Amino acid sequence: MIEIGQRLPSTPVMTMTANGPTPVQADELMGQGLVVLFATPGAFTPTCSAQHLPGFIERIDDIKSHGVDQVVCMAANDIFVVHAWAAASKVDDRITMIADGNGDFAEAMGLGMDVSAFGMGQRCQRFAMIIQDGQIQSLMVEAPGEFKVSSAESVLAALEQLNQ
Repeated sequence: MIEIGQRLPSTPVMTMTANGPTPVQADELMGQGLVVLFATPGAFTPTCSAQHLPGFIERIDDIKSHGVDQVVCMAANDIFVVHAWAAASKVDDRITMIADGNGDFAEAMGLGMDVSAFGMGQRCQRFAMIIQDGQIQSLMVEAPGEFKVSSAESVLAALEQLNQ
């Protein structure tokens, strides 16, 4: 598993632009400034839609008040599903939404998981990280079935720790 102090892998993820689905290297997208990345195993899934993404939407101003330049949400779905989830959740441009549909980014970080037993195939673990200029400063990976350490509140606490 990727560790604090390591750099983000140069792995493609997908974004949605005015021109449609667009690949971008993860390390380029999140390699400048202070970035918060939180990852969900799947868009429209219960915890992701009821708690994880909404928590970041509600606390976005608090998070950015700590000098965060960009908040990124990654889901292990195709970009069309991620884009529809962003629209349904009224994300607008406050959070950068990315898709890791093939799981390449999660796998490169050692944060993939197999949920084939539930008919969901390869996904990413639920996690959050704070990244400074492409280098991981804080990493919060959930235990299976949990939602505690990757919440917006936990990220805010980690940001406060880093600012001390």
